[in-house]
Amino acid sequence: MGVQLNTYLMSEDARSQANFYIQSLGGEIQFLTTFGETPGTPEAMKDKVMHLALTIAGTNTLMMADSFEPVNYNRSISISLSYDDVTEASTAYEKLSENGEKRYPFALQPWGAHYGEVTDKFGVTWMITKQ
Repeated sequence: MGVQLNTYLMSEDARSQANFYIQSLGGEIQFLTTFGETPGTPEAMKDKVMHLALTIAGTNTLMMADSFEPVNYNRSISISLSYDDVTEASTAYEKLSENGEKRYPFALQPWGAHYGEVTDKFGVTWMITKQ
């Protein structure tokens, strides 16, 4: 039996958040469905994202949807990106930190890898590593 694990983020504005990740990490929206595509959806919900699949930072898939409740990300879950190239890793760290918070500086660590941690402007924590 095959199994695939995907990160699925609930968002207060999935389209804007997806576009920020595309600008920061490269990628594209593969699939987007709105609630308006479902019969009987109230007018106020029609433009809300029901399901969005996004390819970022190469071939990685990130799924997203608009939430109808306030979104509260916390530190117990982080998204980790491991790069082969230190310049690409550093660039991702800087772009994700725009209007966010640099929680741990991206730098060479005692264990031999470059590592940094940032919480982006949407509240998602990213761990960036170059082995």
